[in-house]
Amino acid sequence: MRPVKGRGHLAAFVAAPVAVVLALLILVLATRSPASDRVTQSPIVGQATPAVELRTLDGKPFSLDRYEGRWVLVNFFATWCTPCRQEHPELRRFAADHERTGDAAVVSVVFEDDPATVRRFFAENGGSWPVLDDADGKAVLAFGVVKVPESYLIDPDGVVQAKITGGVTAAGVESVMAELGAGGTRRGGG
Repeated sequence: MRPVKGRGHLAAFVAAPVAVVLALLILVLATRSPASDRVTQSPIVGQATPAVELRTLDGKPFSLDRYEGRWVLVNFFATWCTPCRQEHPELRRFAADHERTGDAAVVSVVFEDDPATVRRFFAENGGSWPVLDDADGKAVLAFGVVKVPESYLIDPDGVVQAKITGGVTAAGVESVMAELGAGGTRRGGG
């Protein structure tokens, strides 16, 4: 039997395109934004904060107006959402850092979750900021929430300045605030 010529060339011919595709995939993954702290577009960026009437998990009325003059990170989350659970220590860190200075706060809005489960989650994992019940989905609709976690950074004048998807880090939120000029607010989202 004679050896078949060209098998080595065929293998190289198939391997080369596969290597190119893998190299391109690695390049795309290495250069894209991380899954957390991804600032994305939203029609409400640059607009006044949506006026929605919500209640805390304890049934008390709540208004974002109480934070006038401060930055507010409105975080939509659910306990069944793994990225939401992963970002929770970062939210605690951000809240604690700003509790001392009083210049920023965190507010959580429950997304399709059981209030009792949420209370238990906060009891076990900490977080002393207001947690709001949105059982009727008014806040989700007003903010245009697509999936959790999503956070909206509101400036001291009550203007939505950024939408952050995929979870947040304390450092990432600080960075967005610095870009927006946390020392002096920027109007109009742009």
